[in-house]
Amino acid sequence: MPEQIVWLILLLPIFSFLVISLLVKPFAQKESKLGGYIAIATIGTSLILSLWTLVETLGADHHELPMTPIQWLVIGDFTINIGVMVDSLTAVMVVVVTTVSLMVQIYSLGYMEHYIGINDGTYTRYYAWMSLFTASMLGVVMADSLLLIFVFWELVGLCSYLLIGFWYHRPSASNAAKKAFIVTRLGDFGFLAGILLIFAKTGTFDIGELHALAGAGALAGTALTWAAIGIFSGAVGKSAQFPLHVWLPDAMEGPTPVSALIHSATMVSAGVFLVARTLPIFAHSTTALTTVAIIGAFTAIFAASMGLVATDIKRVLAYSTVSQLGYMMLGLGAAGLGVAHGGEPTVELAKAATAIGIFHLFTHAFFKALLFLGAGSVNHATHTFDMRLMGGLRKVMPWTYYTFLIASLSLAGIWPLAGFWSKDEILAVALENQPVLFALALITVFMTAFYMFRVIFLTFHGEYRGGDPEAHGHPHESPWIMVFPMVVLSVLAVIAGLWSTGGGFAEFMGEHHAHAPGFWSVLTHALPWISLLTAIAGIALAWLMYIKKRISAEKLGSTFKPLYTLFLRKYWMDELYQDLIVKKALLGGLFAGMQKIDTYVIDGTVNGIAEGAQTEGQALGKAQTGQLQMYGLGIGIGVIAIILVLLIFT
Repeated sequence: MPEQIVWLILLLPIFSFLVISLLVKPFAQKESKLGGYIAIATIGTSLILSLWTLVETLGADHHELPMTPIQWLVIGDFTINIGVMVDSLTAVMVVVVTTVSLMVQIYSLGYMEHYIGINDGTYTRYYAWMSLFTASMLGVVMADSLLLIFVFWELVGLCSYLLIGFWYHRPSASNAAKKAFIVTRLGDFGFLAGILLIFAKTGTFDIGELHALAGAGALAGTALTWAAIGIFSGAVGKSAQFPLHVWLPDAMEGPTPVSALIHSATMVSAGVFLVARTLPIFAHSTTALTTVAIIGAFTAIFAASMGLVATDIKRVLAYSTVSQLGYMMLGLGAAGLGVAHGGEPTVELAKAATAIGIFHLFTHAFFKALLFLGAGSVNHATHTFDMRLMGGLRKVMPWTYYTFLIASLSLAGIWPLAGFWSKDEILAVALENQPVLFALALITVFMTAFYMFRVIFLTFHGEYRGGDPEAHGHPHESPWIMVFPMVVLSVLAVIAGLWSTGGGFAEFMGEHHAHAPGFWSVLTHALPWISLLTAIAGIALAWLMYIKKRISAEKLGSTFKPLYTLFLRKYWMDELYQDLIVKKALLGGLFAGMQKIDTYVIDGTVNGIAEGAQTEGQALGKAQTGQLQMYGLGIGIGVIAIILVLLIFT
C-alpha cells in the first residue's frame, strides 16, 4: 500500500489535468469554477500524501523508502524502467511543490475570477495547465533515473512556455514565452549531452547505480567532469543562472500566480534540485564543483545589482529569484568542495552536503511565493506593477502589507525568520571553503535587504501616487480567498527555518553527526551577527533614502550614472544576444551562409536539372512535326547509321 500512496502523489495532478481538459472545458457551464475545485482537491490530496511520505521517510532506515520500479521497455539485454526514488531529498521537495502549488491554486480562485465565463475557456485552461505543471515538477523530483528526469524536465519547460504566454494575444507575452523556451533549450542540450555521455560510459540511467559507480571509480576522470558540467548546463538554463538568466525577468508577463508557482518556488528550483540529486557525481570533480560555486556566487551579486534599480515590482522579485538561486548553487558547490577536499568522497557524505543548498530552497519557496502573491494582491488593487504609481497602501491593505513585510524580512535574513537560518549556513560553508565567494555572498546580503525594503517603502509607505483612479483603480484589500494563502505562507516564512536548529535538517539529509546552533545560542557566534548587521545596514540605507529622504535617490543615481545605466540596461545582455548573436552572428552569418547554400547549391541544382529537362523537352517537341516523310527520313538515317557501326566494328 505505501508504494501506491507514493505513486498517487504524482498521478493525482495528472488526473486533474485530464479531467479538466477533456471533460470540464468542453462540457461545463461557462461560469463554472469546477476546474479550479478539481485542481485544488487533487493537489490538496497530493499534499496530504506528501506529508505522510515525509513522516514515513523520517522514520525509515537511512531515511529512504524502498520502491519497486515498473518495467517500461526491453531491447535485448537492455531494460528501461519507470520508477520513483523516495529519500530525504524527494520527501522535502514533494512537500515544497505541493504546498506552494495548493496555496497558489486557492489564491487563483480570486485572482482569475474575472475570467470565469469567458467564451475561450481561459479559466479552465489555466487550471488544466497548472495541474500539468504540478505533475511535471513532481515527476522531476520523484524520478529515479536521469532519463525519466529528462522527460519530465522537458514537460516542465513546455508548461512554462504555455503559462508565460498564457495571454497569447499580447505580443510581449508570446515573445517572452518563446524567449524562455529557446534560452532554456540551450541548457537542455548540454543536459542531454551529459546524460548520453554517462550512458555511453556506464550503460545505465539509474541514479542510485550512477552514484555507486562514481563512488567506486567506474565513472571518473575527464568523462565524469564533462558529464557533470553537462548536467549543470541544464540547471543553468532552468534555474536562470548567468549567462542564461535573461529569460526569467521577461517571464513575468505570465499571470502573477504563475510567477509565484513556477518562476519563484518550483520550476526555477529544478536546476538546484538536479545538482543536489547528482552531487555524489559532482563530488568527484573539483572542476565541476568550482564551476557551480563560482557561477552561483557571481549570479547572486549580478542579479541583485539589477534589482536595485528596477521599478516593476514583479521584475524586482524576478531578479531577487535569480540572485537567490545563485545563492543555492553557491551553497551546493561550496559544500561539495568541502566533501571533495576532506578525503575520498562517499555517496553518503555527498548526499549530506546537499542540505546546505536544499534548505535554502526549502525556506525560499515559501517566502518568495508569498512575495509574488503579495505583488499580485497589490496589482489586484491598483491595476499596475509600477512602484512609482503606488505608495501608502499599508493603510488600505494591512493583510497584504504585513505578510509582504514578513516575507521581505525573511528574504533579507533577519533573525529568527526562516531565511536567516538557511542563508547563515550558506555563508558559513562559503567562508570555510572559499573566502572570496563568502565576500560576494555577504555583499549580496546587503543588496538584497536594500532592494526589498526599497520595494516596501515605495509600495506601502508615503502617500498614494496612483493619480487617476479610473486608470489605476481605487486601492483596496484583496478578498479573503487571496489573503488566506498569503497568511499560511507567512507562517511558514517564520517557522520553516526552525527545522535546522540543532542540526535537525542536516541529520535528516544524511549527516549522522550534524550539529548546529540552537534558537538562542546562534547569537553567541560572530558570523550570524555579521550577516544580520549587514542586512540591517541595507534596510537602514533604504529607510534613509525613501522614508527620511536624507539621501536623494535621484542625486545618487546621477552621481553614479554609469553604474545606474549599466544596471538599468541589464548590462546590455539582451542587446548582446538579440542584436549581436542572433541577428548578426546567426541570421547574418551562419544562417545567411546556410541560406546561400540552400539558394545557390541545392535550389540551383534542382532548378538546373529542371531547366535542362525543359530545354530537352522543347528540342524534342520541335522534332515532332507531324510530317510522315520526315519521320521516314529519320528512320532511314538511323538504319544506315546502325549498319555503318556494325561494319566498322566487325
